[in-house]
Amino acid sequence: MEETSNSALDRVDIKILRALQADGRLTNAELAARVSVSAATCHRRTQRLFDDGFITGVRAEVAPSMVGLGTLVMVGVVLDRSTPESFAAFEGAVLGMKDVLDCNLVAGDFDYLLKIRVRDMEDFNKLHGQKLIALPGVRQTRTFFVMKLVKENARLPF
Repeated sequence: MEETSNSALDRVDIKILRALQADGRLTNAELAARVSVSAATCHRRTQRLFDDGFITGVRAEVAPSMVGLGTLVMVGVVLDRSTPESFAAFEGAVLGMKDVLDCNLVAGDFDYLLKIRVRDMEDFNKLHGQKLIALPGVRQTRTFFVMKLVKENARLPF
């Protein structure tokens, strides 16, 4: 069976990625059976997918409410300046905040969109008052409390 280059995926690679995306706990033997290759080939290909950056990690999906983080909040952030230095200062500060799950530089009404998990509205109010508005360069924030989670962490559609 022919190996692929770093930038190309063949049908076996795609089958491996899809199977692991659906169930990251598969053993190598189970994965090999699902994609119809030998265990040795499957291990080699999976390791290459990790090494080449196609797979960036494997982790458990923890139920937020079960660990006391049942409130999901999206926060749009507008910075007072649009300079590389102000973006870097903001991003550096956000990287140190454990409450912020995702931080994305976006086009549109905001500079950044933050995804935050907290216990409740009171917990968020404290975080907002003590940390969010004190982040470097923040001019304005707009907060959106998620009322119903319809779809999250969906599989990549490839």
